[in-house]
Amino acid sequence: MSLSRRTLIGSAAAATSLAFAGLGSRARAERVVPNTDPGYVNEVAAYGPLVEDPNRLINLPKGFTYKIVSRKGEMMDDGFFVPAKHDGMAAFAHTSPDKVVLVRNHENGIKAREAGPLGPKGELIGKLDKARVYDFDDSGFPLTGGTTTLIYNTRTQQLEQHFLSLIGTTTNCAGGSTPWGSWLTCEENTARPGMGVKKDHGYIFEVPSGYKGLAAPIPIKAMGRFKREAAAIDPRSGVVYMTEDMGDGVLYRYLPNDKRYLHSGGRLQALMILDSPGADTSNGPAVLWNQGDSFKVAWVDLVDPESPDDSLRLQGRQKGAAIFARGEGIHWGNGELFFACTSGGHKEYGQIMRYVPSPYEGTADEKNQPGRLELFIESSDLRVMDYADNLTTAPWGHLYVCEDRYSDVLVNHLRIVTPQGRVATFAANASGGSEWAGVTFSPDGSTLFANLQDQGWTVAITGPWGAFSDLPVQG
Repeated sequence: MSLSRRTLIGSAAAATSLAFAGLGSRARAERVVPNTDPGYVNEVAAYGPLVEDPNRLINLPKGFTYKIVSRKGEMMDDGFFVPAKHDGMAAFAHTSPDKVVLVRNHENGIKAREAGPLGPKGELIGKLDKARVYDFDDSGFPLTGGTTTLIYNTRTQQLEQHFLSLIGTTTNCAGGSTPWGSWLTCEENTARPGMGVKKDHGYIFEVPSGYKGLAAPIPIKAMGRFKREAAAIDPRSGVVYMTEDMGDGVLYRYLPNDKRYLHSGGRLQALMILDSPGADTSNGPAVLWNQGDSFKVAWVDLVDPESPDDSLRLQGRQKGAAIFARGEGIHWGNGELFFACTSGGHKEYGQIMRYVPSPYEGTADEKNQPGRLELFIESSDLRVMDYADNLTTAPWGHLYVCEDRYSDVLVNHLRIVTPQGRVATFAANASGGSEWAGVTFSPDGSTLFANLQDQGWTVAITGPWGAFSDLPVQG
């Protein structure tokens, strides 16, 4: 079946609703039991085979093109350098219909001075408003994690502005967008004073997409302190869901007192499978469930969210919370949530979970109709999907998933997952082993943006999005 661009883009809202409303049920109807045959490939044709890039940078299907729009080390409009380690990212509408705002994370660690915005020797430190720096290392040098903001014209395909928007945080891995147009950036580092820093880390920070300059570096402490990977908000209830990049992590949710002001405080909880308290969802070594299976859930309360000993996940597990193998990318679809468990699965090639909230999510009535957690994808073939990480939903309902396997022999890809749970290959990093990260679509669906972390590139990809084919491919 081929779908026209007009069908996909022009009816984006309807397509998304249809795709995600039936995503889990159709996946169950076409359950793909993991196959140990090394020749088995569960793929669809999608946009066709990848074409080798003569520049040996990014391989894409025929008709698609990429443009590198931002590189680490370039000078930005505010006089600072583009930091390295591009990671999670989201696209926001601009006041001009031709433009899009990107807010991008930088996963620079505590000692990554040379990779930051202040220059290899810190020569630009005098330009920095230190009142807008969250934290400094032991020597007094600003930490170089944080975010940058880019304004890109999708019509002219030109980057028009870019500038620093948060500094002084560390290891900003992924995050999530809010319904009111800001970016929640997450620290995947729980360093404390005495560990090379002066303040506690492991928090979430909010960066407005419409503000030019450095955001106020205020951690939202009630949302918990842990090695947080990403966040997603249900726009109906205001509930925030968060992943934890640990082999024994849990899935968190935050019930804010004021769903438009996350600093207002709230309750922090962890997901528990009702039929199996303390369950290990990874299927290793014992198999808990098969692809397409789902369980009813409950949520257990967590106390002391600032967790000085980084034990929130352990507290959750003592109360029956489920274990997830390296929860990473998370994204809200239409009425449901998807998140990746990078090293989950019986073969440890990765999983994608689907969560459908209760109609009474976060209230006392949810026990009468609990939310459900589904094992949507479990890879049994690393050629189909390997180490799923950041992910997003296209306006027409497909998941786009970044791979994050560092290897001398494996190549990282951008994968597509259809509403039927079939996987397709969309892009390959032909330039080296670097992970893909930060995949996101412009609001009009015309442009896919993504990062190649080690290279320090942000790329814009365009092409015939409506030419998708769901014909099966067997390899």
